[in-house]
Amino acid sequence: MSKKQIAPTLFDSAILGRASLDAVRKLDPRSLMRNPVIFTTEVVAALVTTIWLRDVLAGQAGSSFSGQIAAWLWFTVLFATFAEAVAEGRGKAQAASLRRTRSDAHAKRLLDPHNLGDLFEGVNALDLNVGDIVLVEAGDLIPSDGEIVEGVASVNEAAITGESAPVIREAGGDRSAVTGGTTVLSDWIKVRVTAAPGSTFIDRMIALVEGAERQKTPNELALSILLSGMTLIFLIAVVTLWGLAGYSGTVLSVVVLVALLVTLIPTTIGGLLSAIGIAGMDRLIRFNVIATSGRSVEAAGDVDTLLLDKTGTITFGNRMATEFLPVPGVEQKVLAQAALLASLSDETPEGRSIVALAKSDHGLIEPDFGAKQPVVIPFAAQTRISGIDIDARSIRKGAVDSILRFTNTPIERAPAEFRQAVDRVARTGGTPLAVAENGKLLGVIHLKDVIKPNIKERFAALRSMGIKTVMVTGDNPVTAAAIASEAGVDDFIAEATPEDKLAYIRREQTGGRLIAMCGDGTNDAPALAQADVGVAMQSGTQAAREAGNMVDLDSNPTKLIEIVEIGKQLLMTRGSLTTFSIANDVAKYFAILPALFVATYPQLGALNVMRLASPQSAILSAVIFNALIIIALIPLALRGVAYRRVGANALLRRNLLVYGLGGLVLPFIGIKAIDLVVAALHLA
Repeated sequence: MSKKQIAPTLFDSAILGRASLDAVRKLDPRSLMRNPVIFTTEVVAALVTTIWLRDVLAGQAGSSFSGQIAAWLWFTVLFATFAEAVAEGRGKAQAASLRRTRSDAHAKRLLDPHNLGDLFEGVNALDLNVGDIVLVEAGDLIPSDGEIVEGVASVNEAAITGESAPVIREAGGDRSAVTGGTTVLSDWIKVRVTAAPGSTFIDRMIALVEGAERQKTPNELALSILLSGMTLIFLIAVVTLWGLAGYSGTVLSVVVLVALLVTLIPTTIGGLLSAIGIAGMDRLIRFNVIATSGRSVEAAGDVDTLLLDKTGTITFGNRMATEFLPVPGVEQKVLAQAALLASLSDETPEGRSIVALAKSDHGLIEPDFGAKQPVVIPFAAQTRISGIDIDARSIRKGAVDSILRFTNTPIERAPAEFRQAVDRVARTGGTPLAVAENGKLLGVIHLKDVIKPNIKERFAALRSMGIKTVMVTGDNPVTAAAIASEAGVDDFIAEATPEDKLAYIRREQTGGRLIAMCGDGTNDAPALAQADVGVAMQSGTQAAREAGNMVDLDSNPTKLIEIVEIGKQLLMTRGSLTTFSIANDVAKYFAILPALFVATYPQLGALNVMRLASPQSAILSAVIFNALIIIALIPLALRGVAYRRVGANALLRRNLLVYGLGGLVLPFIGIKAIDLVVAALHLA
């Protein structure tokens, strides 16, 4: 799938259509109560609408004024809900998507499970019951948790356990259990389903994901308290004015008081919050990162700990051949050629990487056997050996113990250099493969999880931003330590289970830290869902992609640098517009307060510095400006304030100078311009 298909345009017709309907649904007061500013605006809009309808039905004069006020109040509310609906329209239902990964899986259920024949029927994995036996061949996903009753196969469990090396699973003994969602790499197995519907490993992941809750960021909490406090303060102030007006003999209508309240509470930033979130998501898309909510982008700006799954995130995910280690008396090129021949029939990722290394490092090419018909020995999970017999040459490649057994060579009789090479590869967290020809050991192939390019430098950059990196993996501590050292992470957690990852994140969050998680496996899904910023790799499983609140299309874990910078830019933009929103209330005082009391106190006419046409025109102009300024600031909210690595004091001075002063001056100009139009059209 192309990136254009994966990352649709921000405002495509499908998103806008759904958002238009959702914007109306979000008028439900129970939904709007999360935003105290817009909720208050909706309540007073409903109140003014009721008054307007009463006046219209009663035939009272001046009802058009209250009707216009009501219309502009509803416009403000609908714009805010529409912006939020667009942001949420790009989100995904995590648990539902995890269930969809199960419903998309198919199985080959044997028709007669008693004689284990080869006749089978294709069924959906959700239709399997305990006791059913399914055939799983090379390249197939194991459809459900179960136990092998026949066969032996190499199984890739990286998506579930995080362990990069394939494992051998076979009937009988303690290696017969298999997990749904893992992949058979070679051979075939017949599996008896042991998990009842709703109790598989994937179902456990769903339960963990549904139980995960994203905490609010400190900035979100602080801004929510600020907006709620200001709304409450101005509500009290307006109610007090009503009493003051009655005491002084001034008659103030409810519509006028409502207009005053809405223009004074911070509706500008309240209506722009979702737009700012959309902007962050749009900027992420330019870096090939899809975010499912603006909140996750905001949280990225405050992240101080990054957890990274090893397999497929820090490393490429498949073990790859990196060097040939010959025994004394054998040239490296001879070992490379033998390894190439022995791997021609090995279609595993490891086998293909051996062929690629032999070609790239030694200039070898695949031989043309001509009329000769070599005997090819394909890789088998039971023997863990592949090879070829051609002329008088019998070449084998495979696991060290398998090759030693094949050559009848006890480990203590193997060349010392051979044993040293095996030990060195194992100590560095790699996997040694032995190569032999005609019963003689030629050397060792070093297979390792290959670190993605430039990752160490990128982790150093994250460290300089104050972000701690922690690698989590299902590998043993020796392998984990080697990979962690090579990658340059600050810490690592070995032999980690999904519950371990989830517990670590919750423990850190309890301590007040914001956690980002990068992963690609189904076993990472709960942690991705719990983390404040869950970045799933596009190359990973569907479960991981749906559990995270971001998906990196380039599968580059160090992309978090750009994500954090965009998050900080988002916070700066929100802070700047909050400053503007508070500052522009000053001009509204000069518009509305004289209009309210000039009849009783003519001296207040001196405050009408904008020389507005009439009290009604002043009030209507302020309400219209209050709504239109939200639209006018959308380009800035979408573009964002330029991110600069400056201190808090410098940032505060810049905000006060640019957005504080701008918020103070612009409303005087805007309200006066609207007043001229209102007066010319005789709207008030």
